[in-house]
Amino acid sequence: MKRCPQCKHAYADDSLRFCPEDGSKLVTEAAPGATLRYSQESPSLEPTIASNMTPLTPGTSAQPKKKPYLPLMIIGAVLIAALVVTWILLRSPRPGTSANTPPPSSGSEPTGAEPSHIRGNANAPVTLEEFGDFQCPTCGVYYLELKKIENEFGDNLRVVFRERPLIPPHEHALLAAQAAEAAGLQGRFWEMHDKLYDDQKAWSEAKDLVPVFVDYAKQIGLDTDRFMKDLNGEAVAARIFQDGKRAHALNVNATPTFFVNGKEAKDDQWKPAGLREMIKQALREAGK
Repeated sequence: MKRCPQCKHAYADDSLRFCPEDGSKLVTEAAPGATLRYSQESPSLEPTIASNMTPLTPGTSAQPKKKPYLPLMIIGAVLIAALVVTWILLRSPRPGTSANTPPPSSGSEPTGAEPSHIRGNANAPVTLEEFGDFQCPTCGVYYLELKKIENEFGDNLRVVFRERPLIPPHEHALLAAQAAEAAGLQGRFWEMHDKLYDDQKAWSEAKDLVPVFVDYAKQIGLDTDRFMKDLNGEAVAARIFQDGKRAHALNVNATPTFFVNGKEAKDDQWKPAGLREMIKQALREAGK
């Protein structure tokens, strides 16, 4: 139903747009249930079809307006929810562990390079495993203390050394580890180990390390041609890699790190007195 705003005549023919009497533009009468809407463009209260309906045109019926943005809003909400859930899962600690505590050793970690570098009685009841870095100053200090500990416990202790070069911050640590492992292929690992720690300050400040390490190889009686070949060889790289896998599995991120019969030395146990007490406790547990 349409009505002329001037002459007030009503017309049932919805196809009419202008009044036949005076030519005024016809307006649509409010349908039952229609609401009044305030329009900012035309600030007057007019009877209109509810805002979710389209104006009637010949041959059509009133249908809800489509909101093309609604599917995008739903998709966006789903994506945001997925991101939030993922963030929570990544931030949450895994079952059985705390956020700040590494998982305990399960005994199934990689064994490290084999055969291991062992000093002392191979059948000793107590094993002190060290993860070290030849350029690490603290490792250099502990090197002297560990020699005292080895002498104190004698045949009751065996020491195992694992490569853990920290690069960065120690730019020469990897090459030093390679030198020690290359010497080990000729049965002189511990001789090179001791030489690297004894002269740590000197070679750490050198510009060209290879001649320095070749000279060390000569001093400890190595075949220098083979030493040079092994220095960057696959066998040396594989040993350092295997020790690295073990270090990673045990969450070793600092040097020196010590384990006594598989138990990590933490807090005060990491100090020389603490290490000694851990060794004594391990001996008591072994009935020694």
